[in-house]
Amino acid sequence: MGKTLSEKILSAKSGVDARAGMIVTAAPDLYLSHDNSAAISGHFLKLGVKRIRHPERVLIVLDHCVPAADYKHATNHQIIRRFVAEQGIEHFHDIEDGVCHQVLAEFGYARPGMLIVGSDSHTTSHGALGAFAAGIGRTEMAVTWATGEIWLKVPETIRIKLDGALRKGVTAKDLVLSIIGQIGADGADYAAVEFEGDAASILSTDERLTLCNMAAEMGAKNGYFPADGVTRDYLAKAGVSECDEIQSDDDADYSQTYRFDLSGVVPMIAAPHRVDNVIPASELAGTKVDQVLIGTCTNGRLSDLRQAASVLEGRKVARGVRLLIFPASRRVLQAALSEGIIALLSDAGAVIMNPGCGPCLGAHEGVLAPGEVCLSTANRNFKGRMGNPDSKIYLSSPITAALSAIAGEIASPE
Repeated sequence: MGKTLSEKILSAKSGVDARAGMIVTAAPDLYLSHDNSAAISGHFLKLGVKRIRHPERVLIVLDHCVPAADYKHATNHQIIRRFVAEQGIEHFHDIEDGVCHQVLAEFGYARPGMLIVGSDSHTTSHGALGAFAAGIGRTEMAVTWATGEIWLKVPETIRIKLDGALRKGVTAKDLVLSIIGQIGADGADYAAVEFEGDAASILSTDERLTLCNMAAEMGAKNGYFPADGVTRDYLAKAGVSECDEIQSDDDADYSQTYRFDLSGVVPMIAAPHRVDNVIPASELAGTKVDQVLIGTCTNGRLSDLRQAASVLEGRKVARGVRLLIFPASRRVLQAALSEGIIALLSDAGAVIMNPGCGPCLGAHEGVLAPGEVCLSTANRNFKGRMGNPDSKIYLSSPITAALSAIAGEIASPE
């Protein structure tokens, strides 16, 4: 029997014939961490190991609370900077470059066929570039730093076949919310999710990143698109010339297969307090919002800001609504400035924030007050996620978010 992409990559990185259900010891190509690197370094030093085994494989990006919101976060960053210098870690991005998942993609760190582990659940994003990318815990990362290896259970693979084309006003975010609504928040627990089909091949890398980012919200160990011409073109712009286009075999074994016709997808919203509590935006129209967030690792790319700008051009944010824009990276911000997008958004009444995670994790820059409602393009709407357990978070696409900021209430593109 043939192999899935996940089985092929884990076979290559472990040196054994990896099959679903097996536990293998593999050597990752890249170890990603962010502000939690301070805690990881503490675990690492407790192991009694003085030097990281492969510092050239370590990538650290400060993004979760940047600039530091208080002395505790500032101290955390200080610890990381010292550790980076002591260990000779070359691939370090301080507070200026943006969200780790966007930085990893646009700098060409993530490549097809790689095994990437990250101390962040949304490391699944990088399957958009044909990699096996999975989130791991802090202690796991510390041991990976020390040994250069990690044991992993080879996941079964769920195939999601995509056909048709998205209608005007409907985005990849609406698609992935529709998928999560059907499969459920635990429907892909420790599975690999393979997105394929005629429609998958025409989705942009930005759209693929959105889908793979939120594979974590259905419980997946990793989510991916097999690398193709779209991947090759994206990586070429990032300065990467080699593109190993690994594909699953035709006779590979899949645990389940789902089919989605993109032409039938409508603008969707995940209502509080679960990502799989998915409802058509039209059914929530009129729900008052206090804050709208456009950005984060899910929808803070240039294409997302362009969508928001196309809605906001010549219009104004409703009185009493705060519209926060968080570009996913400095490069995104620079491109949006060059195109006039930032000026347009600012003219509409948006507050332009520095690249980073912002209020997504409830640490700073847009924390909600009791009873407030936020419509966000982020990936999670758990109770208390944005810093206040007495607030409500709805998730949507950038188009729906921009329209709602104008209306002062949830509004559907339909």
